[in-house]
Amino acid sequence: MLTSPSTDAAVLLFQHPSRGVRRSDLREVWEDLVRRVAAGKVVTCLVTTDAALRDLNRRFRDKDYATDVLSFPAYGAQAGAGEELGEIAISFDRAAAQAMELGHSTADELRILMLHGLLHLMGMDHETDAGEMRRAEARWRKKLGLPAGLIERAGRERA
Repeated sequence: MLTSPSTDAAVLLFQHPSRGVRRSDLREVWEDLVRRVAAGKVVTCLVTTDAALRDLNRRFRDKDYATDVLSFPAYGAQAGAGEELGEIAISFDRAAAQAMELGHSTADELRILMLHGLLHLMGMDHETDAGEMRRAEARWRKKLGLPAGLIERAGRERA
């Protein structure tokens, strides 16, 4: 889906103007996340539009709405097996809107979404894992100095 000729483990692609975010800084963060969280496995991240995420969500999940982040594990990929872990796609539009609502920067929201998508590629699923992904996301957010993550925010909304 998001193929790239690069041989680097952490590939970051932009299909959005992403104004107000330094791409070089975001690229460094992505590379660090992939090295630390995914042990350097090959992972691609696409930063794109709401329209593109809506299309992907509709095509791959039968859900006709834009979402903030989608994860696509490599065929047959499992955490710890093989070199290619998969791909994630992030809506810059959703990230900017969520950042504004929550009072932090769009860059921080993109980092949160990158971490969340990467943890999914590592085989975690907050809907079925009895809190494992929530705890992992909280540990990484603390290490990385990030604001509340998606799982934590969802828990607050339900409470």
